[in-house]
Amino acid sequence: METTSARLLLWVPRVLGVLVSVFIGMFALDAFSGGPFWQALPDFIIHLVPAFILLALVWASFRRPWIGAAAFTGLAILYALTMSRGRVDWMLTISGPLLLVGALFWWSWLQRGRMPA
Repeated sequence: METTSARLLLWVPRVLGVLVSVFIGMFALDAFSGGPFWQALPDFIIHLVPAFILLALVWASFRRPWIGAAAFTGLAILYALTMSRGRVDWMLTISGPLLLVGALFWWSWLQRGRMPA
């Protein structure tokens, strides 16, 4: 029988990964800021690509948490170094949740070997 903390450690990074993906996907709504709906739809779909990539990473990390640990941490560092343009608020808003999810996947991966089967 699993303990509550083991279940939490299993599910929290996965759920937070989905929530981070939804958060990133919300920025795609900016495509509808002006103009007709049908003209903004292609931009909206293009802006959803990062959210879909994060969802794919969560899916790939479900049984292999090391993938999530490496990918989310790597994406957090990549964003902080390339896209934040020295803006600490952007860095914390985007890289912060990505780094948190990466750390939780890493913790889940480390504890996986210690959990009873």
